[in-house]
Amino acid sequence: MFFGKNKRSRPQNRIDSLIGVGTKIEGNVFFSGGLRVDGTIKGNVGETGDQPSTLVLSEQARIEGVIHVSHVVINGTVVGPVQAQEYVELQSKSRVTGDVFYKTLEMHVGAIVEGKLVHQEGAAMQQVEVQPVTSN
Repeated sequence: MFFGKNKRSRPQNRIDSLIGVGTKIEGNVFFSGGLRVDGTIKGNVGETGDQPSTLVLSEQARIEGVIHVSHVVINGTVVGPVQAQEYVELQSKSRVTGDVFYKTLEMHVGAIVEGKLVHQEGAAMQQVEVQPVTSN
């Protein structure tokens, strides 16, 4: 109970599935547990089930689509928004063209984001537009 929050906020080290170098998938990919991508996905990537999942993109990986997972570690290329309920790690070779929504962010020297970095509190994973305050 006491340590449940910290345990959930860390990515899993376990990899259950692999999309290898030279593999190209056109279509949406849904997974549970851990998924490592070394190939290319043209489509959205998301997790299934009620347990947090971890997506790992190697330096050779490329995803063109929306990423919506609990934890993501990127060292490849993403064209599209990244929505992580918990944790985003952008390693030194990562290139993201799109907005990155995160609760916890780790960004290494050399990582590039062409988009907004949007910190999210709680379970809400949508960007909130701020309205100016008017005085009466």
